[in-house]
Amino acid sequence: MTRSALRPIRIATRASRLALWQAKHVADLLRSANPQLAVDLVHVTTTGDRDQSGRLSSFGGLGVFTREVQRAVLDGHADLAVHSLKDLPTESAAGLVLAAVPAREETTDALVLPAGHRGITEIAALPAGARLGTGSLRRRAQLWNVRRDLQMLDVRGNVETRIAKLDAGEYDGLVLAAAGLKRLNLAGRISLDLASPLMYPAVGQGALGIECRQDDDHTFALLAQIDDAETRRCVTAERALLGHLRAGCHAPVGAATSIDGEELLLEAVVLNPAGTERLLASGRSSAADSAALGREVAERLLRQGAGRLISRA
Repeated sequence: MTRSALRPIRIATRASRLALWQAKHVADLLRSANPQLAVDLVHVTTTGDRDQSGRLSSFGGLGVFTREVQRAVLDGHADLAVHSLKDLPTESAAGLVLAAVPAREETTDALVLPAGHRGITEIAALPAGARLGTGSLRRRAQLWNVRRDLQMLDVRGNVETRIAKLDAGEYDGLVLAAAGLKRLNLAGRISLDLASPLMYPAVGQGALGIECRQDDDHTFALLAQIDDAETRRCVTAERALLGHLRAGCHAPVGAATSIDGEELLLEAVVLNPAGTERLLASGRSSAADSAALGREVAERLLRQGAGRLISRA
């Protein structure tokens, strides 16, 4: 882009430390591609931020961390919105488009133990009845699938608040996204990586989703410069899977993608909330249409009865 074509870009973001890291990371990517570009941050408080005690499902669940940020863009107060892609519903809000998905961070979940606690090598090493902090049905169901004795307790607040509650003795462990911990320089707190097949990550986990208005060609062109083709290919398959299952971003559905040469591999799991039933399906494709692979794996899960399990969530 020529210098004359550049106008300041305003990024709508939540105000948590992690959300600000993500917004500043996107700002840095944009400036790297366009050194003369001025970027400003617009702080937005969401329903999920204001209510730190209720369960997410009790006040909307789907889009609870994204709606107000999207509204800031639609109303013209900002030019683009940065989200954790795992929080972004698979159907775009009217008037917005998912314009960029930058290169992805680690996708796995992580077990965090209290400060000073020695790490463990497997979930079986946790004491009987251990109290784990997580409000995620996906995480709860997958852990209950292997350890029904574990106590799953709700935990809200930003990452630092949750870890402070853990260290104060309110929990015996937390389950958090490894990406967030790494972005906040808290990777040293990871006691155990929870990877598939034990724990399949959330759709879009570790990736950022950047939206702009459909009619904003200027911002769309800027964002196209920081879109990562490989990450886009993976998350497109994952989000197509979730959309075809008609499951929200808080449903007990997990997915893992990888690229092997020219082929895209997708594995997905669906559980009932109690973790007593677990369905697994996979597929691979060398075709350019990643969404078709997502729908194909979703169909395999639906034929096994996934719809019945999701309806219980």
